Amino acid sequence: MVASVATTTWIVIEYIVKIIAVGVVPENRRPSSSSAWLLLILFVPIIGIPAFLLLGSPYINQRRARIQAEANELMHEGADDLPDVPPSLVAAPEFVSVAQLGRALTALPMVTGDSHGVFSDYDASIARMAELVDGAEQYVHVEIYIMAWDSTTDVFFRALERASARGVEVRVLFDHIGSRKYPGFHKLGKRLNAAAIEWHLMLPFIPWRGKTRRIDLRNHRKLLVIDGKRAMMGSQNMIDSSYLNRKNSQIGRSWHDIMVELSGPIVAGIEAAFSTDWYSESGQALGIRPYERDGNEPEVGGATSAMQLVPSGPGFTTSPNLKVFTSMMYLAQERLAIVSPYFVPDESLLAAVETAARRGVEVELYVSEQADQYMVDRAQSSYYRSLLEAGVRIFLYPKPAVLHTKCFIVDDIYAVMGSSNMDMRSFGLNYEISLLTTGGDLVGDIIEVVADYQDLSRELTLEEWEKRPWRRRYMESVMRLTSALQ
Repeated sequence: MVASVATTTWIVIEYIVKIIAVGVVPENRRPSSSSAWLLLILFVPIIGIPAFLLLGSPYINQRRARIQAEANELMHEGADDLPDVPPSLVAAPEFVSVAQLGRALTALPMVTGDSHGVFSDYDASIARMAELVDGAEQYVHVEIYIMAWDSTTDVFFRALERASARGVEVRVLFDHIGSRKYPGFHKLGKRLNAAAIEWHLMLPFIPWRGKTRRIDLRNHRKLLVIDGKRAMMGSQNMIDSSYLNRKNSQIGRSWHDIMVELSGPIVAGIEAAFSTDWYSESGQALGIRPYERDGNEPEVGGATSAMQLVPSGPGFTTSPNLKVFTSMMYLAQERLAIVSPYFVPDESLLAAVETAARRGVEVELYVSEQADQYMVDRAQSSYYRSLLEAGVRIFLYPKPAVLHTKCFIVDDIYAVMGSSNMDMRSFGLNYEISLLTTGGDLVGDIIEVVADYQDLSRELTLEEWEKRPWRRRYMESVMRLTSALQ
């Protein structure tokens, strides 16, 4: 009798939970994500319900949202009298509307900026960042997702030490969960303290110290700001290109990235992103530097480009990177070249890419032949058939290398680069920064990088892809479903 009552009670509770889930889970969520969560909750409730409570909430905590709202107001005040795009920019009205969209979503206008080169050599990029730090006179701001003090990055950390020793204010942010699995993590804070460098973990998850955040939210940004005058940003983490993994070293696996060095008004936008994150983690308000305006703003052309920073993340409620990326892809008339290590697109982005290919645009997708993460590798490749059938050319960067660059080019006129992958995590769960640019040398530099990738890659054909074994097809479908769990 007791067992019968217990069983009945359990069944009633289970159905009540499932009925509630059907009404709660889809709220403010994409259909694909809703379906994935509901399948997990309905079929495996003992796992699905706790996972949803821990990871599935579409809302960032109120404090982070408030901080982002305050920062947006500050950035808006600093740019009230700036036009949506630089006056000297000659651009199609359709592109200007995308810049206006970016400003509406992030409060950041399109301004000018000078490119001092795109760095695609991993060690050279780190060496250049160290040189910039050695030239700092007032302050250095560093925000990088993964940081490890190793033999490759030592040159950069020693530069930070020297800067601090000569009285420069050095502030460092790195992601807690992103960095903690790498050798030396537990000593990194002590070494920074010994050098009198102020640092904080981004989105820390340390319950025993009262620091609890949604564990699946990450700060994925990579940036460096020197005295508010120079900046670097892109896709590269501050760690050896093997990611300090013995197996990677044995098989020759290394990460390939790009970073760009910038000066001019665009640096203020990059610094605003840092200041927002620093305030969020430290409670210290650094203020938002005004955009440089001396009445002699350089005209767009040559080293000077029109540039717009597109920050994104859970603090924004409008997915700025997804909306700007998708809008840019619909502008393509001749060529769309996409480089993404993790291409697991939102439905709207996938539609933009395939639609471009079907209306005659030459669409190229550059991905690693084998991604460094099994789940991502299978989820990403689940899209290859429909892409190939639509006419997208897929180029596989040869394994064991990991093509970690994130960028795309539209008609060889516009380009976007930064930290954001083209996956649902980057569109909803990660804090990212991307740079939209046109009108100067930077687009051409990015075109050259992509051309180098094409020379090194091999093209995947639909005939070849259809020959893959059924076991792989099955796991692609499974992993595609899990990719929507956010």
